[in-house]
Amino acid sequence: MRKIQYDSMSSVFLSMKNTFLALCLLFSFMVSAQKEKPMNYRRFDERTLHFGFMLGFNKANFVAFPVIDAYEQYGLKSLVAKSQAGGQVGIVTSLKLGTPVVRLRFLPSLSFQERALQYTFANPDPTKKDIFKEERVNSTNLDFPLMFQFRTTRLNNFATYLLCGGQYTIDLQSQEKATQNFIDPFIKIKKFDMSGQIGGGVEFFAPYFKFGIELKYAHSFYNSFIQDLTPVSKPIDKLYNQVWWVSFIFEG
Repeated sequence: MRKIQYDSMSSVFLSMKNTFLALCLLFSFMVSAQKEKPMNYRRFDERTLHFGFMLGFNKANFVAFPVIDAYEQYGLKSLVAKSQAGGQVGIVTSLKLGTPVVRLRFLPSLSFQERALQYTFANPDPTKKDIFKEERVNSTNLDFPLMFQFRTTRLNNFATYLLCGGQYTIDLQSQEKATQNFIDPFIKIKKFDMSGQIGGGVEFFAPYFKFGIELKYAHSFYNSFIQDLTPVSKPIDKLYNQVWWVSFIFEG
């Protein structure tokens, strides 16, 4: 079981690598295709501090690790985490660090996330099909990402950038301290989490504002799972949060 999950993580990081390689190729093509044009919002890089807002959507998931002997103890044949769609809204604060191409960005936001865990248990009756069960975990998060932004110099009204940093998250919907319902048990995850983030994006300068589109990936540093010995939690060893973010950012 563990080997399957580690292979899953390897495929995630391979997918990330391929995504960013494709983005770099796309950015290079767009830059090479640019011709000299009148520059919009010329004074943007002269200001130290900028504010704006963000809207976007996300795909949240778990990296799930079952216990080593889950099949022998609980008859668990597979544990699969399925990503679900969500959304986010936030406020942007961007600080120039002495040079226009390096900025520090703080983007407190409210995000809505959902993850699904699908269990397949072996049926003790060999004449019947395996037992399938699904548990969904919903979160309403206050996210506090602090990111370094490394931007290219402007080419006319276009620029690209890379992001790296970390995020502190408070799950307002967490049932960490809720009384468990042993008739219809639910998955408990921790209220607080910390994750690392990497990403990239493109920026377009309009006459009076800047519009950006960015893609980010976040993976938690710590195990978020709370073991409370219910039938749905016993086969699980660890759960790590992971999220893909697509954001549309307006700065003035």
